Amino acid sequence: MDMGGGHDMGGMMAPPPSPPGGGGMGMRYTHMTFFWGKNSEILFTGWPGADGGMYALALVAVFVLAFVLEFLGSRRLDALLRPRAARAAVHALRVGAAYLLMLAIMSFNGGVLLVAVAGHAAGFLAFKAGLFGDGPAQVEDGRGKEELEPAAC
Repeated sequence: MDMGGGHDMGGMMAPPPSPPGGGGMGMRYTHMTFFWGKNSEILFTGWPGADGGMYALALVAVFVLAFVLEFLGSRRLDALLRPRAARAAVHALRVGAAYLLMLAIMSFNGGVLLVAVAGHAAGFLAFKAGLFGDGPAQVEDGRGKEELEPAAC
């Protein structure tokens, strides 16, 4: 089959041209570098889209998720959970939420990255640096009581 350049494509046809706006054949442009702006997709197709209010809601959700992750990783919560099944369930919840946060950051939106970092910082101040409760834990054997064991991969 001659595609106008004199090259035989062996029966393969070129895909039809995309309509204006880049919506051809269900394919969209995905940012692979950080960008600034409210027009983005975070976690779900079309959300928050171009609506500024929904973008603000998405940023609040990312902040809260990062904040809650710090609580789920605190020794204070771990001390409240005695049965192994409860501790395992909280661990599974923390890991799943951490993956969701990672996927949100992979939208490559600069605002999402900033609120995720701010949420982690606020959660650290609240649950690990002593803003809520008695203050920072005393250090024993080189590690604070509020710190979790290092992850072993």
